[in-house]
Amino acid sequence: MAKVLIIVSRTEPARYTYLKHVYTSSVLDVILDRRVVGRRLRQEPVAVDRRQGDRRQRDLAKDLETTGWAVVRH
Repeated sequence: MAKVLIIVSRTEPARYTYLKHVYTSSVLDVILDRRVVGRRLRQEPVAVDRRQGDRRQRDLAKDLETTGWAVVRH
């Protein structure tokens, strides 16, 4: 069974609390966006980058900025 995540922008703590209260179940979870700065965007050099590519299937930044939340299945 696919699990559904509702990711809430860290600038919307009240929305996170509300959605967590209303929608948490065994197949649906509400989490706060934990991303700060992408590893590849950091200024300091990284010794070895072992990733083959970006694991994200779509960019959620626009959804988080405009609506304050995004829904994904994983």
